[in-house]
Amino acid sequence: MSRPTSIKTSEEVRNRLRILAAERGTTITELLEELASRELTETEREQRAVEAAAELGIDYTEQVHQAGQDAWAKIRTHQGGAVA
Repeated sequence: MSRPTSIKTSEEVRNRLRILAAERGTTITELLEELASRELTETEREQRAVEAAAELGIDYTEQVHQAGQDAWAKIRTHQGGAVA
């Protein structure tokens, strides 16, 4: 079992986390663990892009990488700036 630690944040964020956790019937700690495990790192996203391109029979070139970045930027714009 890992040792507990603390994270400094604003009261506003803490209160929002409390509400979100309560709505899900969980704790802030469990909510944060879920959120952290669900999000991919940049390295993980890049690896998945390489794997997806290979499955599609596409060489993962810098042009393909840039086209993907541009597509995600457009998606985020349409989602109101949320990180995709």
